[in-house]
Amino acid sequence: MPDPRWLILHLEAPLLAFGGVTIDHVGVTRDFPAASMLTGLLANAMGWRRTEGDKHQRLQDRLIFAARREWDGGTGILTDTQNAQLAKIDRGWTSWGEPEGRNGASYGAPHRRRRDYHPDACVVVALRFGLPDDPDLDLDRLAAFMDRPLRPLFIGRKSCLPSAPVRRMRDFVVAPTAYQALRQVPPLPDVSAGAALRAIWPTGEGPIEGAEVHRILDLPDLRNWRTGLHGGTRQIVEGVVVPQEVAA
Repeated sequence: MPDPRWLILHLEAPLLAFGGVTIDHVGVTRDFPAASMLTGLLANAMGWRRTEGDKHQRLQDRLIFAARREWDGGTGILTDTQNAQLAKIDRGWTSWGEPEGRNGASYGAPHRRRRDYHPDACVVVALRFGLPDDPDLDLDRLAAFMDRPLRPLFIGRKSCLPSAPVRRMRDFVVAPTAYQALRQVPPLPDVSAGAALRAIWPTGEGPIEGAEVHRILDLPDLRNWRTGLHGGTRQIVEGVVVPQEVAA
């Protein structure tokens, strides 16, 4: 059986957000994109409606990917704090489609939101679809939609608009695993030749021991580059990819 093909995406923007567990008004960001975030990005490019839950679930269930942090701004997490004083007739619209207002004695308090972002960052993703086959999930068709998306793309939040083409590599990568596919992606010219790049891949898609492996941990949930928190249940491997070896 021939090795599978992998679609390569470069997620680059002035601000990136990869989601996480939102507690009250605080929205953190993971180090790397989760399957749910990539599912939303791909579905948006294909013009799917958010109400088409079955299609989204099939996509997420078949998604196999690895991600590599190409660079970041070097300043850590940027936190955007929003405070809006709402009048009695005002309502704040939420992502679940219901207005949020203020009632009773607490009405005078401001409408607060805090959101974390990775500033001036780029993450490279190698992805494909696993079995069983699905007519909606064709890699060539998806690549065409990433070139000409049916809706504007954003990376995690609507304020995170790409600053470069998401599909920067025109050719597919052929490799047996997500890890090997990621290693075939050359570093961008702006990346220092001696830099070590952090990467993740699913269990079984890359090495679990040896000099390349930095550590083994659960899929990040609350974890981000600032806090170092982590949690979750799906095991991944976090490793080091050296650009010279990738280019070779």
